[in-house]
Amino acid sequence: MKILIITQNESLFLPKALDYLLRRFPSYVNLVGCIIFDPSPYGKKKNIFSKVFSALSTFGFRFVFRYGSLALWNIWKKRSITQILSTHKVSMIKMHGNINSDNSLDKINELKPDLIISIAGNQIFRKKLINIPSLGLLNLHSALLPKYRGLMPSFWVLKNNECQTGVSVFFVDEGIDSGPIIVQKKIKIHNISQFELIRMTKILGMDAIVESVEKIHNGNYDLLINDDQNSTYFSFPTKDDIRDFRKSGGRFF
Repeated sequence: MKILIITQNESLFLPKALDYLLRRFPSYVNLVGCIIFDPSPYGKKKNIFSKVFSALSTFGFRFVFRYGSLALWNIWKKRSITQILSTHKVSMIKMHGNINSDNSLDKINELKPDLIISIAGNQIFRKKLINIPSLGLLNLHSALLPKYRGLMPSFWVLKNNECQTGVSVFFVDEGIDSGPIIVQKKIKIHNISQFELIRMTKILGMDAIVESVEKIHNGNYDLLINDDQNSTYFSFPTKDDIRDFRKSGGRFF
């Protein structure tokens, strides 16, 4: 099974999670490459200064300083997506433009993937791309779909005092987090920080991806309906959302 991974060059959570995934892939998996986009943690394309300013104005100095320090520490320790891929001898494919462009599609077609897996993908996938892999295009979402579609589900489930959350691996369609679900895993949450929750769901998500690959390889699986009528959607939080989160005892760290 020829698999192509799509991800972003995020240094806090993805290197450890990706290393865990690559060590657990079955022997029949042939990783033909990994497309890496520049990080876009909140779903918006911005330069580094705009990202820092936006984070400062929304989350405050302590949040930005803590995340920035951890990111720099990981870079200094050489804990990066590129280092992990190099260790596992996976070809890295850097893309800066739209993944749905003709140039990008040509590069992906040349790899002839049977399955594409998006992990923390930060672009919307269009029909021509979705139709390239014969076995489909999977995406990992850190929530129990159809609830909490959209951005930053780890923040919103904590803000809304949910008792449980989880991860969903689904076949991508042209909607937003709306395709049929192949694997869903749940975890209980109580008195946990967002940082801890992200770390937990990233590893849980890798387990869900491996299980999805095994099901597809065996050709024996039932899909869960990702029902639009029962869905909820959340976007990037505002200053007021952050204030309410902290007032109710929510913790980022």
